[in-house]
Amino acid sequence: MSDIETTTVCEEGYACTSQVGDFDLQIDATDETGPNPNTALVATYASCYIPAFRVGGGQRGEDDLGRLQIDASAELDEDDDLESIVFDLHVEADLDDETAEEIVARGEDICHVHSALREELRAEINVHSGAF
Repeated sequence: MSDIETTTVCEEGYACTSQVGDFDLQIDATDETGPNPNTALVATYASCYIPAFRVGGGQRGEDDLGRLQIDASAELDEDDDLESIVFDLHVEADLDDETAEEIVARGEDICHVHSALREELRAEINVHSGAF
């Protein structure tokens, strides 16, 4: 048995619905009924990185990071393939640069999506502490 199993169906056109456990996930290559696959990947990456950053903070003794928000941006190449990703990570806690860099590195080691991406597509992460 696999660790992860999903079922994805496309009745017509370019919209697909994936059954992921008890959840339906709508992805649409044309952005009409859901996000396109590239956008969904960037959002999934950010959704994986935020808890990884929080765990990394706890490992560094920063247990109260407060609100975390990633404003993600990505560039596409001429074939509409993802070329680069940037995360502007806003952290409510006021972190010094050295602590922020250490937590970023720990978060990268913990985030499963970060590990799954080819190295040149991994997000550039800019931390803005004391943000809220």
